[in-house]
Amino acid sequence: MGAENQTVVVGMSGGVDSSVAAYLLKEQGYRVIGVTMQIWQDEPTAGPEGGCCGVSAVEDARRVAASLEIPYYVMNFKQEFERAVIDYFVSEYQKGRTPNPCIACNRYVKWESLLKRSMEIGADYIATGHYARVLRLPNGRFTLQKSVTDAKDQTYALYNLTQDQLSHTLMPVGDYDKESVRRIADRIGLAVANKPDSQEVCFVPDQDYSGFIDRYTGTKAEPGNFVDTAGNVIGRHCGITHYTVGQRKGLGLAMGHPVFVTEIRPDTNEVVIGGNEDVFTNRLYADRLNFMSIDRLDGAMRVVARIRYNHKGAPCTVRMVGEDLAECVFEEPVRAVTPGQAVVFYQEDFVVGGGTIV
Repeated sequence: MGAENQTVVVGMSGGVDSSVAAYLLKEQGYRVIGVTMQIWQDEPTAGPEGGCCGVSAVEDARRVAASLEIPYYVMNFKQEFERAVIDYFVSEYQKGRTPNPCIACNRYVKWESLLKRSMEIGADYIATGHYARVLRLPNGRFTLQKSVTDAKDQTYALYNLTQDQLSHTLMPVGDYDKESVRRIADRIGLAVANKPDSQEVCFVPDQDYSGFIDRYTGTKAEPGNFVDTAGNVIGRHCGITHYTVGQRKGLGLAMGHPVFVTEIRPDTNEVVIGGNEDVFTNRLYADRLNFMSIDRLDGAMRVVARIRYNHKGAPCTVRMVGEDLAECVFEEPVRAVTPGQAVVFYQEDFVVGGGTIV
């Protein structure tokens, strides 16, 4: 079945990437429907500017859809977003972990919920403006291949997608770099051609995560002790939701030399402080695993692992040490392995799989 007989729902954020994705798919002959997901604001005009779901998202996306002459809808996913993203974000911080809400949003809202609703209205695919490429391997499995430009590659935040989701996903901008995408938008006269990228967590526009958690839960984070690696009390902290492993700034400790958060202990409400050497490790464990290029991991596999979104990646050997637990041993120590963040495994430029650092 050719593209001309197939319908694709494009998640439109009002940004240049998803707008160009819709244009490219229409050019390829797909029947394109534009959808903006209303996920946390009370109505289309609530919330701050920017982000993938701020004030400007609906208006900008509607204008783009009109200029591309495609049908356009706003779909409400607030309940799904609150349950899968905000509740997860809050509970992870309360457990002393550092979550990645965009990964949860991608897996459970942008894909699971949007795909389900799109299939219900007769779509064959969903598409987004992510810088990544969907690839079908000779073994029949779907995986993600890095975009043509490392500078914008977004595969890290998408490692959690399932085989079924990938088989119904199109990502047309993965074949372009950002400058080319902006040039396309400019050439076809889209008003969003030079709209800046959103960087922040959309539901915490001021980046005060701890303040958001206090307001959301109605309780303030309990102060506790800063302790050194030997367990000696060296000061008081403002509450564990204020800190993340590897953090140096905002600790308020005058130690005479640079110090960093090396561990967060929710059970005792302690934040452990150490020197730079204490922030490095050559081993991590991960659970909540999702494999893409392989069905499961048998034996040891050499991969390149990324331990945070802007991490370049480091060579390591990964193997299973439990039903849903992988051990990752790095060739050289890596800095600030942070519980709650994702570790994503690559071979060449495609995703093997990944999990949540424990």
